[in-house]
Amino acid sequence: MLRQLVERGIKSTQVLAAMDRVPRERFVPPDWEFLAYADRAVQIGCGQTISQPYIVALMSEALQLTGVERVLEIGTGSGYQTALLAELASSVVSLERHEELSRRAQLALAEFGYTNVELVVADGTLGWPEQAPYDRIMVAAAADHIPPALEAQLSEGGILVIPLGDSQGQVLRAFHKVGGRLDAEWLSGCRFVPLVGAQAEPS
Repeated sequence: MLRQLVERGIKSTQVLAAMDRVPRERFVPPDWEFLAYADRAVQIGCGQTISQPYIVALMSEALQLTGVERVLEIGTGSGYQTALLAELASSVVSLERHEELSRRAQLALAEFGYTNVELVVADGTLGWPEQAPYDRIMVAAAADHIPPALEAQLSEGGILVIPLGDSQGQVLRAFHKVGGRLDAEWLSGCRFVPLVGAQAEPS
């Protein structure tokens, strides 16, 4: 898998090392373990998926983590991306609207003894103001706009990575907060499940 990621342009040695350490097969349903390292999304239940390894690596790399950042993740899903963020950042708050997925992710993450992760069942579009602001925010579902709560909870100089678009087409972007404004960086075309929540609908 790592060679494939390098060939597709992933350069961060920290991200590649984290993906080498975290066993992806522990975060997919048993019936789908044979697809754990295939470069494709895999169904995990509740209408959700675990993103393909390349997209996981690309999003992780775009956050430019150095190990000291506080990260907010929107969409815990399987917990695989959460584990990688725990490897790469100081602390992670991960929000998931499906209680069943959050519970399963908690069990998977507990196997690895992470102490810098907090999982919360909540509306991800509202963020988690209790611990804001965050140095980095990652959104693992597509919206047609950035939820205002997430923009407000991103610290100055922070980075927010989110897929924008609809079922007809999506683009993965990284936004850098400079002077209170978000400067966009194009990363890739992509395909994510839709973001659902109070601030997901167009205003």
